[in-house]
Formats: sequence, C-alpha cells, structure tokens
Amino acid sequence: MTTVENGSGAPALKGKRALVTGGSRGIGAAVVRQLLDAGAEVLATARSTAYTAPEGAAFVTADIRTEAGTQALAAAVRERLGGVDILVHNAGGARADEGASAMAISAGEWQDALDLNLMAAVRLNSLLVPAMRERGSGAIVHISTAALLPPVPAFAHYQASKAGLESYSRALAAELAPFGIRVNALGPGRTSTPGGEETRKRWARDDEASAATNTPPIGRDGQPDDIADAVLFLVSDRASWLTGAYLSVDGGEFPRN
Repeated sequence: MTTVENGSGAPALKGKRALVTGGSRGIGAAVVRQLLDAGAEVLATARSTAYTAPEGAAFVTADIRTEAGTQALAAAVRERLGGVDILVHNAGGARADEGASAMAISAGEWQDALDLNLMAAVRLNSLLVPAMRERGSGAIVHISTAALLPPVPAFAHYQASKAGLESYSRALAAELAPFGIRVNALGPGRTSTPGGEETRKRWARDDEASAATNTPPIGRDGQPDDIADAVLFLVSDRASWLTGAYLSVDGGEFPRN
C-alpha cells in the first residue's frame, strides 16, 4: 500500500471529502482505507448492510441502481460531508452463468447491468458534480475493467456497460476540464476480491489449471491495494495534468492497442 503525501510530508488529501461507491469490500474497501490514510474525509456506500466501516469513515446503505437510490445517496452526502471533492465510482457487476450466451441474457439482466455499471455514475455525477463545478475543482474516477476486448458472451452486458462508462468518462472529462475537474477511468484486471473469487470458483472446472492458465504475465493476481494505489494517484495532485485517460491496472493481462 502506498500513502501519498504532498511536498511537505503531510497527507496529500487532507481536507478533501470523498465518496466511494461499492466501498464495503474488495477494491472499494481498499480505496476507502487508502483515502483515509491520505487524510481525506470518506463516505462509503454499498447495498449491503452487513458492513463495518473502517475507523474514521462514514457509511450509508444505498441502492444506486435506481434514480431514487442515487438521490437518497446524494442527500446523505450533502448532509454528512456538505459535498465532495473526490468521487470514486467503484460499484459494478453483472449476473452471468458459465456457458451462457449473449443472446440468452434477458432484457432485465441487461437493464440491471446498465443501471449499476453506467447509469449509477451518470445519475450520481449529475447530482454532485454541479457543486464541484461551482468550486472549480474536483477529481472523478470511474472503475471500469481491463477485460473489455476478449469477447466473453456470458458477460456481454457487463462488457458493454463498462465500455459505455469509459466513453462517458472521456466525454465528461472534455466537458469538465475547463472547470478544474479531472475525470479518468481505471481498468482492473484479475484481482483477488470476494466477488472475483466467487465467479472464478463457480466457472472453473479445474481450479489449479484455471489459475495457472489465467495468471497475468507479471506473475501474480492483483490485490485490492494495487488498484487502490492507482486510484489514490489519480485523485491526488500528482495527477493534476491527467484527465480523460484510461489506466489499465492488470499486470499485463489485457494489452490494448
């Protein structure tokens, strides 16, 4: 884990207010911890109620797949933080079964994936970014996926919604740059998280063979803190000239042209 400091040795994000969606476990929980360590005031959110936030962080339960859920979360942000300087959209996922086809994904599953992976960020940004724009500063990170290019029919809805998130991220970055707000996307590769492990175990017929075949070129699976390190960089002043970018954090697993 890397704790980012400013030139004086003080925490780099002291005085900053941050919201992390999907912040109860895995990558999201690591991002929450690292933001706290960097001095930020952090509010985490997730659908689960069975969660104890790290010391110093606040937590609210919210279902951001719906417009009402995002509105309730935005209200909680204003009540508890007064606003945000940092937005990390980490909530995401999709249901899929081994061997399923793109044609077999139901309309409901498509809508659920779009609502969680794309529209949650769109709606929440529309509610919280105007205040950032008035202040003339802010940093937004959209967590996408490194695994967009290899076709995975069972996850067509997930890949399509994350591709939409990346396109939206670039457009938003161009629009908000004149207001001092930076927007970047980050794509984790194979990362050791509860959700990822559950999916791999469900799909793998031979766990050992699967692990050997899928290990990234760098020689190990990623850890949540590997992704959180990159998020912390993107929201810090060290990335002050970086916006509209996509950063792949995948150990070389999914090279893009």
